[in-house]
Amino acid sequence: MTHSLVAMSYIVATILFILSLSGLSNQESARKGNYYGMLGMAIAIAATTLSAAVSAYALLIVGLLVGGSIGARAALKVEMTQMPELVAIMHSLVGMAAVLVGYANFMDNTVVIDGVEKTIHELEIYLGILIGAVTFSGSVIAFCKLSERISGKPMLLPGRHWFNLFLLIASIVLAGFFLQQTENGSGLIPLSIMTFVALVFGVHMVMAIGGADMPVVVSMLNSYSGWAAAATGFMLSNDLLIVTGALVGSSGAILSYIMCRAMNRHFLSVIAGGFGTASGGETMAIEGEIQPIDAEETAQLLKAAKNIMIIPGYGMAVAQAQHTVNEITKLLRGKGKKVRFGIHPVAGRMPGHMNVLLAEAKVPYDIVYEMDEINDDFTNVDVSIVIGANDIVNPSALNDPNSPIAGMPVLECWKGETTIVLKRSMASGYAGVGNPLFVLDNTRMLFGDANTTMQAVLKALKE
Repeated sequence: MTHSLVAMSYIVATILFILSLSGLSNQESARKGNYYGMLGMAIAIAATTLSAAVSAYALLIVGLLVGGSIGARAALKVEMTQMPELVAIMHSLVGMAAVLVGYANFMDNTVVIDGVEKTIHELEIYLGILIGAVTFSGSVIAFCKLSERISGKPMLLPGRHWFNLFLLIASIVLAGFFLQQTENGSGLIPLSIMTFVALVFGVHMVMAIGGADMPVVVSMLNSYSGWAAAATGFMLSNDLLIVTGALVGSSGAILSYIMCRAMNRHFLSVIAGGFGTASGGETMAIEGEIQPIDAEETAQLLKAAKNIMIIPGYGMAVAQAQHTVNEITKLLRGKGKKVRFGIHPVAGRMPGHMNVLLAEAKVPYDIVYEMDEINDDFTNVDVSIVIGANDIVNPSALNDPNSPIAGMPVLECWKGETTIVLKRSMASGYAGVGNPLFVLDNTRMLFGDANTTMQAVLKALKE
């Protein structure tokens, strides 16, 4: 009876997870998608608890309380600017869980299987630990980069591609040794060496990726964590874990592909180094004088404009300016002006970062557009306001073949009548690339904290 109830619960949870992914694919239904996912996870945890041995209940409850407390505290304490690194560190926990479960499964002598079934089970253990170790170390490095504990610049070792190839071949060779030795009841040494190799590969892979590619890295690690969970499901013969891991892994891979295509990059090129790498030539020199502007002058330009585009970036998240921006948007729209938001696929430091910020501030979904939807319309825009963005509005991506971000599609705001860029200083963006937009004739620089500056603009608009 209990087994049938657990199986039915797993089916219900699976359906809810699928509905959750479907809901998250659209801004209007994203909140409902989150509720589906939360309900599905609650059912999955309850069903798994019911299926556990009675002797394990005490340990299971302790684990739930500890893990739940940590998760609740993190959710309550984390700022929106810290969401990318929170996601990265959560991925690392999934990877570590896969490694620990893999070793526990390998050392478990209570289950006796033979023949092909034994070989398949050992291969599941090997792959689960391999993917989990890569996910863990790669996610830790991504967390350190996103939280600026280490530099976002890529670490490019001489012969790094050969080194990656060596690590891949070593993992395959060690798999053969592992399967041979497990026939004699051993295999711990090649498994341990492979774990170390996988950890090194995860570190080297993410260290070689430049700052502008970090949203893709977060998405990619999300996919890895899903496949690690699926491998763990095979190890434990848990159907729900297999399905859930496959859903996360495949959706993360699809998202990574979509983002790479939006950046005009191949997925393998991102893994091999991505943006921020040396191009072999000298980048275009940025010459010209900046033209500063103040809040009152900005307000006057907005009052005279009919078509306004707002382009948010990570600087808006840091300043927590989204609520003030929404107030300005409502005021301008109340005056009959056309106000839209242009979102680049890799704006911020994780997929959908800007969309989440705008949704938090209750910006209407119908005025938020993706880059491909509005890029051709900048010639009709009177004023573009760039809030804390740099790389996603950099003209050198299109006209400087030696630029580290050459070929990356960007929001072409300079084609409008006037561009106002909000920045704290003239420092380069996360990719470390200079931006000629700042010295164009139709660009004005509004310096200062984005929230403070936009509040001053709001006050001037009301006067």
